[in-house]
Amino acid sequence: MAYQTINPYTNDLLKTYPNATDAELESALNTSDQLYQTWHEQAPVTRQATLHQLATLMRTEKHALAQVLTTEMGKLIGEAEAEVTLCADIADYFADHGADMLQPTSLTTSAGKAYYAKQAVGILVMVEPWNFPYYQIMRVFAPNYMVGNPMILKHASNTPSSAAAFADVVSRAGAPAGSLTNLFISYDQVKTAIADKRVAGVALTGSERGGAAVAQEAGANLKKSTMELGGNDAFIILDDADWDLVKQVAAQARLFNTGQVCSASKRFIVMADRYDDFLAYLKTEFAKVQPGDPLDPATTLAPMNSARAKQKLQKQVDEAIAAGAHVYAGNQPIDLPGQFFQPTILTDITKDNPAYDQEMFGPVAAVYQVHSEAEAIALANDSSYGLGSTVFSNDPEHADRVAQQLEAGMTTINRAWITAPELPFGGVKHSGYGRELYQLGLNAFVNEHLILNATEK
Repeated sequence: MAYQTINPYTNDLLKTYPNATDAELESALNTSDQLYQTWHEQAPVTRQATLHQLATLMRTEKHALAQVLTTEMGKLIGEAEAEVTLCADIADYFADHGADMLQPTSLTTSAGKAYYAKQAVGILVMVEPWNFPYYQIMRVFAPNYMVGNPMILKHASNTPSSAAAFADVVSRAGAPAGSLTNLFISYDQVKTAIADKRVAGVALTGSERGGAAVAQEAGANLKKSTMELGGNDAFIILDDADWDLVKQVAAQARLFNTGQVCSASKRFIVMADRYDDFLAYLKTEFAKVQPGDPLDPATTLAPMNSARAKQKLQKQVDEAIAAGAHVYAGNQPIDLPGQFFQPTILTDITKDNPAYDQEMFGPVAAVYQVHSEAEAIALANDSSYGLGSTVFSNDPEHADRVAQQLEAGMTTINRAWITAPELPFGGVKHSGYGRELYQLGLNAFVNEHLILNATEK
């Protein structure tokens, strides 16, 4: 596996990193295990200051850290800076609340005095993707640092500089060796790590295919796992929606991060009487994008993260068209050297079209018309994915009733998808299992240890 930084705007190969050896993996496992034993003797509050320092460093060095993201995977510089800020917020949140979240929970029983303690379990293996190179790490790192679970990171092969930069700032914040060890390892080495008796679990964010492979390995070794996988999120516009609000949100709900977001809105479900209006609006908005250098604040459309990603998306669009989908707008080449993909709108996607139940990881929107609310809900749920969803309605109770009928891990009402440290993140069905962020994320790799004293009431 070649770990390389290739600028998707210039197509220049900037740096190649050597793959980690088996000896380096063994050394990392040994260091992390020693740290785990040490952390067993320390209260979570003793790790609080390091996370706050990490947040401070990330805010202080925001632009430099953001430039790494932009140069490596093409993210707009403003979006990259926002990602760095979000990471700092997550670090501060778990520093502020993690120790309290880990307090023992009392239980009421006639058997005696009972409670359960929340304890660390051991080393975690993190397998993380390229689309939010820092944020995906921080979602796992911050809560588990407070818990006391050391982590070994295997990042995406096209974002090694981001992985190295994150590990470096963690070290400079004062985290002890073994807290987060970034290794440029192969998937065979990931299997070796998961099988190691010192490893307690694995957290993966990535594709459905990658998640299935890693989950299989975790299951074979009886290791706990969390999987944050793909999505084909529905954006439902009910008949009582505020259209001014819809139009403020819908286009960016698809185009943020060049559409490379697992929880982005991908399927827009519109009542028939507003279908034509919505298409015209979306076409106008998509046409406004300004492709260019993602380091330039004036650019509004960044390149996709790699030539491979662009080729895959183009193949999906071509297959959708061959199966009967109509290109309402887009799907034309952009005359720039980078890995740009013109924002595209597809309509008339029937159930037998591969695009009907397929995640398109880029700036492609599928728009469907329906004739009733029941049809909208049924269409939204007719997916193998269940990550997020969005509902627009002027009536809060109406929106809530619809939201509760959706098969998703997360639903937002009258806004696009959102992530924040206090909001749990995760999905159902082929979008994975488990949660990250908030207390649910902190509890993902915790031993809820029951302690019962039968002689004390």
